[in-house]
Amino acid sequence: MTYEEALQKINDRLVFGVKPGLERIQALCEKLGDPQKRTRFIHVAGTNGKGTTCTLIASVLQAAGFRTGLYTSPYVLDFRERFRIDGEMIPKTELIEEVERVAAIAAELEAQGETITEFEFITALAFDWFARRACDFVVLEVGLGGRFDATNVIDTPEAAAVASISFDHTAVLGDTLEKIAYEKAGIVKSGGSVVLYPVQDEAVTRTFSTVCAERGAKLFIADESRMEVGETTLAGTAITWDGLPLTTPFTGAHQVHNAATALTVLGVLREKGVQIPDEALQKGFSSAYIPARMERLSEKPLVLLDGGHNPGCAAALHEVLTTHLSGRKITAVMGIMSDKDSMRYLELTAPHFAKIITVAPHNPRALSAEALAEEAAVFCADVTPASSIEEALRLSAVGDDEVLVICGSFFLASEIRELAIERYTK
Repeated sequence: MTYEEALQKINDRLVFGVKPGLERIQALCEKLGDPQKRTRFIHVAGTNGKGTTCTLIASVLQAAGFRTGLYTSPYVLDFRERFRIDGEMIPKTELIEEVERVAAIAAELEAQGETITEFEFITALAFDWFARRACDFVVLEVGLGGRFDATNVIDTPEAAAVASISFDHTAVLGDTLEKIAYEKAGIVKSGGSVVLYPVQDEAVTRTFSTVCAERGAKLFIADESRMEVGETTLAGTAITWDGLPLTTPFTGAHQVHNAATALTVLGVLREKGVQIPDEALQKGFSSAYIPARMERLSEKPLVLLDGGHNPGCAAALHEVLTTHLSGRKITAVMGIMSDKDSMRYLELTAPHFAKIITVAPHNPRALSAEALAEEAAVFCADVTPASSIEEALRLSAVGDDEVLVICGSFFLASEIRELAIERYTK
C-alpha cells in the first residue's frame, strides 16, 4: 500500500458521516488489543480553544521529558498533523502500517454488518500507534461533543479539560447550551478530575457541576486570580502564573483563558505526582505552535491566517482586530462551510474589512463564493466573489502598510497557506 492509497482508504469512509455510539470503536479497539488501556490520557473537549489547550499541555509535558502523544483535528496542511509524538508527525511508513492493521479489522466488522466511520477508524489507529510507540502521556482532543465521541472509549484519564463551550454542531449536539454542555460532559468519568475553562455560561458551569457530583469527579474551574497578564501583541502574550513568568505565542483574551485552563490541568497532574518543573512550563509555553490560529504569514504586509469557523472563533477574531488593528486598512479573503452560522460570523468580522474577497474551498460542504458574497454585502460595501484560491489572492493584493486577513475555515487555510506564503514572503 502506498501513502496515497492509505489516505484514500481513510477518506473513503467520510461518506459514512457521524454516527453516535461507542460500540463500533470499542469493537475495533478490542480486536487491536485495547491499546487505549495502555496509555495515560489527558482528554480535552469544548467548542473553541481545544486545539490551543491541547497544544500547550502537550508542549509542556514534552518539555518535562515525557514521550507525549497529541491527537487533534482538523489538520491544516498535512493529514499526519493529527497524530504527533513529541511534536513530530507520524511517519508515512508507520501510517501505512497502521492503516493496513486497522483496515483488516474494519473489514472483519463490516462483514458482520457494522459500518466504521472515518473518525472511528483514525481514532483506533491513533490509539494503536501511541501505544506501540510507548507514549507516557497522550493529549486527546475530542472530535465532536464528548458522550458518544470515539475518543470517549478511554477509561478515566489523568485529567479531563473542557475549553470554551458555545453553539456549534447544534443539529447533532442540541440547540441549547445545556444540551451541548451535557453532551460534552460525557467525558466526565467516575472518580476523575475535570478542569473547566474559566469563562463559561452559567448553564454550562451548572451542568458540569451536576454531572461531576453524580459521578464522583472533582471539578476545578481555572482560577485566573492566580494570573497576571502583561504585554499582549500580535506576536503573543506575556503572563505570570503564581509568580512564574510565562510567554505564549497566542494572542487575545480567549488565549489567556485557554492558558489558564492548560495550567490548571498541569497543576492537577503535578498534584498526582507528575514531575513538571517550572522550567518545563516556561519552555513548553514559549515553544507551542499551531498553524492557522491567528498565524502571521508575513509582517510587511501583515498577513494573518485564521481557520476559526464558528461564532466563538469570530468573536476572538473580532477582539484581535479591534485591539491590535484598529484604524488599519484591512482586506479579507474569506471562505465558510455551508453548515456554519455564516451570518453571525460575518456580523462580528465583516465590519472590520474595507474589502472582502469570497471564495469556496474545495469541499462539498463549502458555501459558494457568490452566496457568501451576498451575505457579506450586508456588512461590507466592497465584496467580490472569486472563482478560485489563486484569483482570490490576486484580487486581494495589499500594500506593505496594509493588512490581509484570510479567515473563515480550516479548509480554506489548508488550501491557501502555502500560496499566500509564496506570494508575500518572496
